[in-house]
Amino acid sequence: MTEIKFVFVSNYLNHHQIPFCNAMSGLMRGSFVFIQTEAMEEERVRMGWNEQVTKPYLKLYYEEPEICRQLIAEAEVVMFGGSDDESYVDARLEAGKPVIRYNERMYKTGQWKAISPRGLKKKYHDHTRHRNAPVYLLCAGAYVASDFRIVRAYPGKMYCWGYFPETRHYDVDKLLEGKGSENNRTDIPFILWAGRMIDWKHPELPMETAAYLKARGLEFHMDIVGGGDMKEQLETMRSRYGLESLVSLPGFMPPEQVRSRMEKADIFLFTSDRQEGWGAVANEAMNSGCALIADHMIGAVPYLVKHGENGFVYRDGDERQLFELTEKLVRDKDLCRELGRNAYRTITETWNAEHAAERVAKLCVKLGILSPNDMKITESEGKTAGSGISPCNDAPILSERGAYKRIISAGWTEPRKNE
Repeated sequence: MTEIKFVFVSNYLNHHQIPFCNAMSGLMRGSFVFIQTEAMEEERVRMGWNEQVTKPYLKLYYEEPEICRQLIAEAEVVMFGGSDDESYVDARLEAGKPVIRYNERMYKTGQWKAISPRGLKKKYHDHTRHRNAPVYLLCAGAYVASDFRIVRAYPGKMYCWGYFPETRHYDVDKLLEGKGSENNRTDIPFILWAGRMIDWKHPELPMETAAYLKARGLEFHMDIVGGGDMKEQLETMRSRYGLESLVSLPGFMPPEQVRSRMEKADIFLFTSDRQEGWGAVANEAMNSGCALIADHMIGAVPYLVKHGENGFVYRDGDERQLFELTEKLVRDKDLCRELGRNAYRTITETWNAEHAAERVAKLCVKLGILSPNDMKITESEGKTAGSGISPCNDAPILSERGAYKRIISAGWTEPRKNE
């Protein structure tokens, strides 16, 4: 049996993790294991996520706890994230063995919560006490480093990270030429929103955007895909604004069907607020050649999007700016295609699973916790399309107060060393 050198521990293996795990398994010549700690929630299964994933590198902790504990204890490096239960890696941390954590942000609803004594005690136990140990942080979102800096964790040991759903490779000219609404009217801009219809994802905003565009006499078609608590509210809004012929509400779709819609969409609206830790839908829409318009507080946006080059970024809460940016793209097909083409390049050249796997493997070599002989890597460093940020760059400290201005000015092409 191959000696396992790299173990990835997370709550479950899903379609957002599989491409990275496939890449790591190949790169590590099979000495890679993913340990799933829990069964998938029913809501995710209803959304089309595959509960019955089978992969040669997959181990289920709840079926083989002893084997999994041994793998976690003995591997050269363990990557841990996606679970609030520290018990899976406690023994390894206490033994001072290398751990690479990946986290979304801690303070999704506000950094003011850092004043909670109970919260600070837990953050110290889980994170701060390891500041001088071989424990490193992959920041799955641009605001993660700022959150962890508050609790003085991982000084000089925070790196850019994200989620890496399947990257598809197209003839980009044909992809862009084929965009348009369902009835193949490529002359009518097709706008798409997709996600759970819950308050912090703000599905009401695309409907408001559609009403704004209609009031200006613009031709378009919009799909708002998904379901949830706000579905009835959206149906009421559509009727009130008289948008039945312009906006479709097709309900939940499995991921494959959503990707097919993205391949036809000219514009993708991503309207979540600060509670969207990453937002893999941004990767998928950009990979599909969509011109992305996104809220600046979404975790993925500062890493993936360079305003005006491969997408547009609007200030969190500024509905008027969202409406006007959408209008700009509806009126300017050439600009829409240019942003979509550059968005596609950002994913295929930089923010994809294969590049991320190679970058994290090289980081492990740089940190001295893996040998170059442990893996099969190339000399290519890849490109830095889009924002100029790549996986495993030193994570910039992006303060919330100045975030929008810094993103719009593209003032972090050369990332600052985290403190």
